[in-house]
Amino acid sequence: MSFSGSSGLKTHQRIHTGEKPHKCSHCGQGFSRKAHLKDHLKIHTGEKPFQCKECGRKFTQRSNLVTHQRLHSGEKPYTCKDCGKQYSDASNFKGHLQTHSEEKPYQCKECGKKFGQERNLIRHQRIHSGEKPYACKDCGKRFSDPSNFKAHQKTHSGEKPHECKECGEKFRKKGNLTEHQQIHSREKCFTCKDCGKRFQYLADFTVHQLSHSEGKPYKCDECGEGFRKLSHLKIHQQFHAGEKKYLCEECGKQFYCLADLTVHQQIHSGEKP
Repeated sequence: MSFSGSSGLKTHQRIHTGEKPHKCSHCGQGFSRKAHLKDHLKIHTGEKPFQCKECGRKFTQRSNLVTHQRLHSGEKPYTCKDCGKQYSDASNFKGHLQTHSEEKPYQCKECGKKFGQERNLIRHQRIHSGEKPYACKDCGKRFSDPSNFKAHQKTHSGEKPHECKECGEKFRKKGNLTEHQQIHSREKCFTCKDCGKRFQYLADFTVHQLSHSEGKPYKCDECGEGFRKLSHLKIHQQFHAGEKKYLCEECGKQFYCLADLTVHQQIHSGEKP
C-alpha cells in the first residue's frame, strides 16, 4: 500500500500499532485521527449539524445520520457469515461477531474484566474512576455512559422517536415501545355489554364498567338500586328477603347487618360511640 506523504503513512501505521495520540480533554478517549476527535467533541458540545429529512432527528456525526436513515429504508448491509444475522449498524455488527469468536482483547487493569471492544472498556473504567464526562446543560446531571446521557436529554426535549404502528403512541426508549407492543399481541377476552369495548385484564374491565353505572356496578335485581361494593348489595338484599339474622342477646332485637347490631349493643353496655 502506497501513501502520498509521510503523514499519511504515520496515520496508517496507527492501525497496526493501536496508537491513539489525539485525546479528548473531556473524557480521555483517544483517536488515531484528529478528524475523528473533532467529530467526537460534538458529543460534549451538543452540536448536531446533520439532520434526517424523514423525521427531523439531528446527529453529531454524518456516519450516525447514515446509520439512522437505514431505520427508514430498512437497509441492513452487514451480514454475519456464521449465522446470517443482518445489521444496519457497523459497531453492533462488530460486537455480534465477537459472540462467535469470544475474543476479548481489552482488559481492565483494576478488576481484570475483559471486553471485545475498546469503547466498552473505557465505559467500564469509569465505574472505578467515578468519572462522568457527559453533563446535561438543562439540569446539570452528569453521566458516565453516552447512551444513558442521550436518553436523559430526551426527557427535556420531549423527543419520542419510537412509534407504535398499531395505535400511534410514541416512546422515548425502544424498550418501552417493545413492552407497549405486548398489549396489542395479548388476547382481549373481557367484553363490555354496554358499549362493546374489549379488555385484556379483568381489573381494567371492572373499572371501565363503573363508567356506565356511575360508580355503582352491583345492581339489585328486585329494585334496581346500585352499590359500589358487592358486600353492600348483599346487605341490601336482606331488606327484600325480610331476613334479620343478627340478634341482640340482651333484648332480642334483630338487625339486618352486623354493623347496626354493634351500634345497638352500645346502648346496653353504656359505651358511647
